[in-house]
Amino acid sequence: MVMKINFKLILFYGLLLLLVQSSSSQNSKAPVPKLFGDSKKFHISSLGENVFLFDPGMDMRMIQTLIDTLYNIQHERKSEFTTKRYAFLFKPGSYHLDIKLGYYMEAIGLGASPHEVVINGAVISRGLKNGNVTTNFWRSFENLTIIPPNDSSIIWGVSQASPARRVHIKGNIQLHDKGWASGGFLADSKIDGTVLAGPQQQWFSRNSDIGSWDGGQWNIMFVGVKNAPTDQWPANPYTVIKETPFIREKPYWVYNKTGFTICIPKLKNNSLGVSWLDKTEPVNKKSLNSFYIVKQGIDNSESINAALIAGKSLLFTPGIYSIDKSLQVTRPGTVIMGIGMATLVATKGNTIMEISDVDGVTISGLIFDAGKISSKTLLQVGEPNSNRNHIKQPSFLFDVFFRVGGPAEGSASSCLIINSNQVCVDHIWLWRADHGNGVGWDKNVAANGLIVNGNQVLIYGLFNEHFQEYQTIWNGNKGRLYFYQSELPYDPPSVDSWNHDGIGGYASYKVSDKVINHEAWGLGIYCVFYAAPIIVTNTIETPQKIEKDIHHKIIFWLNGIKESKILSIINGKGDGADISKRKSIMD
Repeated sequence: MVMKINFKLILFYGLLLLLVQSSSSQNSKAPVPKLFGDSKKFHISSLGENVFLFDPGMDMRMIQTLIDTLYNIQHERKSEFTTKRYAFLFKPGSYHLDIKLGYYMEAIGLGASPHEVVINGAVISRGLKNGNVTTNFWRSFENLTIIPPNDSSIIWGVSQASPARRVHIKGNIQLHDKGWASGGFLADSKIDGTVLAGPQQQWFSRNSDIGSWDGGQWNIMFVGVKNAPTDQWPANPYTVIKETPFIREKPYWVYNKTGFTICIPKLKNNSLGVSWLDKTEPVNKKSLNSFYIVKQGIDNSESINAALIAGKSLLFTPGIYSIDKSLQVTRPGTVIMGIGMATLVATKGNTIMEISDVDGVTISGLIFDAGKISSKTLLQVGEPNSNRNHIKQPSFLFDVFFRVGGPAEGSASSCLIINSNQVCVDHIWLWRADHGNGVGWDKNVAANGLIVNGNQVLIYGLFNEHFQEYQTIWNGNKGRLYFYQSELPYDPPSVDSWNHDGIGGYASYKVSDKVINHEAWGLGIYCVFYAAPIIVTNTIETPQKIEKDIHHKIIFWLNGIKESKILSIINGKGDGADISKRKSIMD
């Protein structure tokens, strides 16, 4: 039974004051106080205190005040590396809200399609004081319909690690605020109006339907997108692939009278547009009861591994988890999900998670952080020398992000190693921090972001930045990449510290000499050298016979010491870039 409004508001605002006070120290790990004691109006006990569950019968003023209060805290500059994380879950129905999302905030609709959860208002991500959104990371929204007032634009100003999936915007969406923006991801979504890219430097869209597209600077890519703009590379920055060759969409939540269900879409080939418009999307369903609910302050490596041994899938609720022993995923079909940007940290130089060479594992919505003791890698998919064929049941990674430094000092030889064949990755950001805590050439030490050893690995939306040797090493055959965004490290302290075998610097994208078949589209690679006048020989290195299969390449000299330069784009070919000619493009 709904309490009287006045009584609710008295409790709400009193406890809201406690919420603000408890959040004043950004390094505190104390949970947000429960609103209304044990009331289930906002919390569901099985998912913990950092998950807020809303239904359309609640007072919209209360929901709005809660969201605004958390946003004001999470939107502050110092919150970029806060320990606090939140997820907002919306039961089917209609809401009148402006959902503002800051760092580590996620909004999730619980309908069988986006049309079952309607937000009359907006979803908003704004820039900081100067309006730039180049550090608007780690936030997302999915499975919602947004109806802006008067067919206006919602402002979703973001950069890396801020996906929008399975959404219907009945109006326009603006991908920037008042300044620069640096990358983002849109998938399985319908935009009735115009996507206003403006100064977005790079953006990747997959399996969507847009009214029109306007703007974008350097490297904008569309795969399986209806009404994508005309590809006239290099006259415009657009790369357009008509159909998505092979994908399944990210798992999503549904809530009804029987409780929560996780829907896992099935594989599809040569697809165009969104999956949910005709309501016939084929899915497999898993009850939430088949998941072990992982909670901050309660679970550790032992309890999580025990759940995996017992045959459970995993749902990480919002929080930070210290992992001192590798999580061992050995059962085919295991689903590992995070909500609210749940974060796993290596604490003893261990790999955080190891996936056996089995069929059909799914990982989504997690951040992997390196710890102070260096790890060989943070996530390994398949044991070394894996050789099984998984073409009928491949493993998928969706919205998985990695950090070496930033929140704290950390090191790892690499972030992700893919040994299994036929793995599909759909949106990933690997980041050796260029700012934050524990940042320096001798502090957050990391050679490589991604190493691909498996064959027929397919990646959509690879963001990989600032590592100290090759950003990406691709050793497997028949790999395919759609979209690449990479910045070389900012901080090599001298020319001698960053070269090898008589070659200046390291290429960002390295396809090894043994590879005989590889294809990639839409590669943007940029440099900023602040500490030394670095000379980079190539940004891409491949066997000569596959040069022709690396399509639409751009390099950009962003900033730094004026004598620094890139000499060529690929294997000594293509114009370079320096302070006098900042951009070079190849077909």
